[in-house]
Amino acid sequence: MNVNDVLSQKPIDGVESIGAQETVSTLVSKLREKKIGAMMVTDRDGRLVGVISERDVIRALAEDNAECLQNPVSRYMTSDVVATTPKENIFVVLDKMTQGRFRHMPVLESGALSGVISIGDVVKARIEALQRENEALETFIRS
Repeated sequence: MNVNDVLSQKPIDGVESIGAQETVSTLVSKLREKKIGAMMVTDRDGRLVGVISERDVIRALAEDNAECLQNPVSRYMTSDVVATTPKENIFVVLDKMTQGRFRHMPVLESGALSGVISIGDVVKARIEALQRENEALETFIRS
């Protein structure tokens, strides 16, 4: 199973992103509105420059108190982004997420942002695949 298999099971309305100069307050509003835990950060040309998550907001609050809400997202985002490709194996993705201790990974295709995969997406897809395998084995055993 690869990243593309997982992404194909998600309802895709595009990739949610925020500009690097937008405020943390704007980010928080968008996270709440979209009911997501992270956003991709893009520059003015739409290129991926970072990732910012709920955890980053908590760290920002701990460091700078409520003043962080008026600061740009770029101040708190992760700029050393670990990304994947549509063809990468999900076990490799899970290992990267586990080792890096993050839950959201951008998917790049030919250098362009084409999707986001979360650890929840991967776990859900793997559970569904195991259930299908289990049902197939049960059917085989019964016949």
